[in-house]
Amino acid sequence: MTTRAAAPHPLRLALIVGALGVVFGDIGTSPIYTLQTVFDPHDPHPVPLTTENLYGVVSLIVWSVILIVTVTYVLLAMRMDNDGEGGIMALLTLVRRWAPAGRTRTVAVLSGLAVLGAALFLGDSMITPAVSVLSAVEGLKTVDPELADWIVPITATILLALFLIQKLGSGVVGRLFGPVMAVWFVVVGVLGIGGIAHQPQILLALSPTYALGFMVGHFDIAFFALAAVVLSVTGAEALYADMGHFGRKPISLAWLFVVFPACALTYLGQGALLLEDHANMSAPFFLLAPEWGRIALVVLATAATVIASQAVISGAFSVAAQASGLGYLPRLRVTHTSAESHGQIYVPWINWLLMVSVITLVFAFRSSASLAFAYGMAVTGTITITTILFFYLARRRWGTPIWILAIGAAVLLTVDLLFFVVNLTKFVHGAWLPLAIGLLAFTVMTTWQRGRQLITARRTEAEGSLTDFVANLRTHPKLVDRVPGTAIFLNPRGRTTPLALRANVEHNHVRHARVIILSVDVQNVPRVSAAQRCVVDDLGDPTDGIIAVEARFGYAEKPDLPRALRSIPPEKTQGWIDLDRATYFLSKIELREGRAGGMARWRKRLFLAASHITSDASDHFGLPRDRVIVMGSQIEL
Repeated sequence: MTTRAAAPHPLRLALIVGALGVVFGDIGTSPIYTLQTVFDPHDPHPVPLTTENLYGVVSLIVWSVILIVTVTYVLLAMRMDNDGEGGIMALLTLVRRWAPAGRTRTVAVLSGLAVLGAALFLGDSMITPAVSVLSAVEGLKTVDPELADWIVPITATILLALFLIQKLGSGVVGRLFGPVMAVWFVVVGVLGIGGIAHQPQILLALSPTYALGFMVGHFDIAFFALAAVVLSVTGAEALYADMGHFGRKPISLAWLFVVFPACALTYLGQGALLLEDHANMSAPFFLLAPEWGRIALVVLATAATVIASQAVISGAFSVAAQASGLGYLPRLRVTHTSAESHGQIYVPWINWLLMVSVITLVFAFRSSASLAFAYGMAVTGTITITTILFFYLARRRWGTPIWILAIGAAVLLTVDLLFFVVNLTKFVHGAWLPLAIGLLAFTVMTTWQRGRQLITARRTEAEGSLTDFVANLRTHPKLVDRVPGTAIFLNPRGRTTPLALRANVEHNHVRHARVIILSVDVQNVPRVSAAQRCVVDDLGDPTDGIIAVEARFGYAEKPDLPRALRSIPPEKTQGWIDLDRATYFLSKIELREGRAGGMARWRKRLFLAASHITSDASDHFGLPRDRVIVMGSQIEL
């Protein structure tokens, strides 16, 4: 009796196709420019195009992809998820959770590394779309050199359209782009096979001995070749950051059975083409196609590189939203674009910032070759930091034996650090740009975190103890008039008195018959279950009409407070919450620069400037605008 193999689950198949359209665009289009860049004669440290060097470079590319993407990310890092969420900010929350008590210095150092890695990733997300789309549109020159003047405006127009459709959500974008990328990987794989058929001896480059021999025997050349070889692994961090959009299994399956084989074949095919004729170095990828098919390949490559940009854009949305939830960025407006997948989000402010930055880079650099010098610095920094955090967590979370970790870390970190060091040699040739963007983002993120700590301390002092405030109300009930209705006072901390409530009592001498003091706790997990959503405290007297509620959310969730309050069982509130007529009171804080210590003056001004992009609290918390009252107060930083 034979057993029929189970058909792929339709939902998983749809996720795999969607992942092809969102997650793998960047790394899947690297073959367009990687090998060409390695042997670029205009490079500050050119690699001579010889048969021996060619075997070594192709082998280096293939094994770099295996070690960094397949081993570091797909097989290792993607198993270190935070309730399905990936990326460097997810690793940060895990470090906080699993670090041993009392190791505050270790946590601080690793947290700083994680924030730096996230900042470098945001810097990379500005360069990737520009270099990817430019490299594809430049294929027009292989069709007609006179089209060169149209490359920059066409690239800018394509990128503008890409950013304008982001509000549709990565799920919709994935469904639009997934089939295109499926065709792309089939085409590049077939082209690679065609190239290999002419010079099958290129398959010898699959042996790691060629990569090792090239590194050992020609280290002075191979070292600088790595600065371009790194282009083959750009997109690896986006693959990890986008895990919350589609899940680990669909991404892993797509990589192992579709993306990696296609990329490896096309790298080998280009190598075979160069073995046949070194003159093909002008555009080895496009010259794999027969002359009659090059226009179609340019169109397909352009579509694929547009999709490549989607990987880092979606990853940037995830990183920025997670950083905001963890207190490293201001409260950003986040739109959840899928009812099925919590990780599919759209962040308007980040989208418009990336759009302006990317199009500016296109007009400033005007060619993919110029941008390639800037490419890789941020990528290698983020990859190195991810590897360090993974091995720390593998010990703390899984208890992996130290000797296994030592061997794995020695191999992978040696590769990562080698790539990072060689990219430093491109610093004056453009590598300073992503590093500068990353350091600027790092400064903003750490400044915002420190500023929040100072503001929180000063606001806590101004608000005073909630327990003492309520006790005073109960001790002197005649000093305050009761008015009918339910008032909900939002409070950033659960045990202090909302400034709006204090102002109502001390200046207006009134309180509502029913008062809910509602605080929001964003926890170090992506999502919180419905059963753990709200914690109710009657503050010692269940009959007095004053209760404190703590609403708990994960950093990847949209905090919908009315829905959270409706989930509270009636017996915990004596059934008196009337949410349909309740009034929400917000304490609006006006921040001013003061003389208090704790931050340098320039950082205070940076914090105040960043505070202006904070999203509206009513929208952020899902409050009904027609029943929201805002009361202001002032705090000096």
